[in-house]
Order: sequence, then structure tokens, then C-alpha cells
Amino acid sequence: MTNINATVPLSVLPRSGEKVSRLGFGAMGLSGMFGSQDDDYMVRSILMSLEKGINFIDTARAYGRSEELVGKAIKQWRGDKPFIATKAEAMAGGGGRKHPGAAWHEPHRVEEAFPPGSIRASLEKSLQELQLECVDLLQLHKYWPIWDRTDYWMEELLRLKEEGKTRFVGISAIDHRHDLTLSLIRSGHIDFLQALFNIFDSTALDAVIPECQEHDVAFIARIILDEGGLTGFLRQDTVFNEGDFRRSYFDVLPRETYMSKVDALRSYVPEHAGSLAELAIRFALQDPGVTVAITSMQVHEYAEQNIAASQQPPLANQVYEELCYQHRWIRNFYHARRYL
Repeated sequence: MTNINATVPLSVLPRSGEKVSRLGFGAMGLSGMFGSQDDDYMVRSILMSLEKGINFIDTARAYGRSEELVGKAIKQWRGDKPFIATKAEAMAGGGGRKHPGAAWHEPHRVEEAFPPGSIRASLEKSLQELQLECVDLLQLHKYWPIWDRTDYWMEELLRLKEEGKTRFVGISAIDHRHDLTLSLIRSGHIDFLQALFNIFDSTALDAVIPECQEHDVAFIARIILDEGGLTGFLRQDTVFNEGDFRRSYFDVLPRETYMSKVDALRSYVPEHAGSLAELAIRFALQDPGVTVAITSMQVHEYAEQNIAASQQPPLANQVYEELCYQHRWIRNFYHARRYL
């Protein structure tokens, strides 16, 4: 693994014993979904994060040119190879494709999302873009338990692992529906589970994270800053550019509602954290059952701040408990854009 700065917190992967940085580089931002930067700037953001001790990168086929940019950065990197995770592109409801009943919030047949051979084809394309012969982790970019009625997709994942094209396999759970993966966690087939986890939605602590610990499944927390909302940046007059993912994310309900929920967290700053972003990152890293917490770090200034936040000590237990149970706020991301 990479030459790790001793001050960056580390996790031990339960099934291999290797060490990875607890804060991971989420590469969705390299797609331009949160605003665009030029290629050189984004490659430098990866290299800067690696230099500061981050050695876990999470990308996906559905993230535009993200894999290509990660591949360029890895070629330039002179340290030990970081841990590279990617996700297979779904044929329905993923990668920008429109398909009736195929959105993340609506169950659909696995044959529609991942037809036979599609997982292999997606990984082959990922390997080409990343300029690698093997990824460390291949995840399905969605999962519904009704898929367990047939097992060709799991056989395909495990075959790719046997062939040495991926070291580990896992699932990226659908938004708040991570409890749907419990049977899969207990099956022993997957090595990693990725799920939404932040101050507003800490429900993974109730069952999923303990089950992952019980069954030696590494847990990847995503959206730990709630797509930036937990940093407090959102204002009533904030305007998102065309193509920015957040245009629909924050406006599925009145903005003042969201902003009021964030304002309720400001009382913890600066007594318990230097900023709202620091509070959110420390929250995400508090429980030892969180193996890695990923967040977009394509903006250099934010990457430095996030890494510095990860180096801070744990929150006081009382503060953590308050955040867990007094600030939970589960919302429907889809009611305003169901048919978009």
C-alpha cells in the first residue's frame, strides 16, 4: 500500500489484514457532477491526496471520465499503489440510461440492470480506463434482494475474483435502503458494503454496521457530507450550473427546510468542531465499524480541510449520541423527480 502519513487514521481490512486510510478519495467529483475543473487540476487533486496519506480511491463506470483520470494519476504516482475500488455500470437506471421502473428507488429485475455478461464487460472497460490488470474492489452499483432468486450475477462477480481481475467484491446499497443487504452480508459472498451514512442518516449503525463487523465485511460510508450540504454552503440564492448533480438533490423540498436542519448543527461549532464540515467528517469516522468514509476531494482546498478533519480526535460521546439520535432526518430524494 501507499506510504502513509502516520497522522492519517487507518483501518485494517477484516479479510486481508492490510491497512487503508479511513478517509477515502471519492472520485464521483471527477465526473463534473459538482462543477468542472480541467483534467490537470483534477489529476493533481488525486496526487495531492495520495501524498497526504490517502490510499483508498472509490470510482465507478457511471462517473463519466472519473476512471480515466484516476488511471492517469496512478500512472504518475511514484509511491505504492493505492487501493482502487470501482463499480459495475448498471444497464438500467445507471450510467444515465432511462428505463421504466429502473430508477434507484424502484425495484426491477436483475436481468434488466445487469444482463448476463454485463458485469464482466463493465469491469473490462474499467480496467482499460484505469490502466490496470486488476482492481482491488468491484462493486455492483445497486442491489435489490429480489435479485437473490437468481444467482448468475453473483457467480459472475465471484468468477472475476477467481480470475484475478478483482481482489474483492461488494455492493453499493441504494440510498437509505441499506437494510436490504442484511441477508447478503450474512451470506459470506461479499467482502465490502458501501452505503449512505452521515449525520442526517446514521441508521446504518442500527443493524448494517454491526452485521458487517460480525461477518468480517468492510463498511464504506458514502455521502458523509450529504453532497456538501453538511458543510453549510447552501443558501437560498445558491445557483447550480447545468449538469451539477446538486441541482436536483437539494431542491426536492424547500431549501429553507434543509437549511434549518443544518442551522441546528451550528451550535456544535466551534466548541466541538472547527467547522460544520469537520463535525460531519469526525462523525462519519467515529464508529470503529466504519472501515472507510469517502468524500469528493477534487477541490484542493477542500481536500486539505477534509484530511485535516480526519486527523482530529473523536467527538465526545455525548455529542456523538446527540448527533446520532437528535439530528436524524430521513428524506425522500425522489418525490420531486420521479419521472425526470
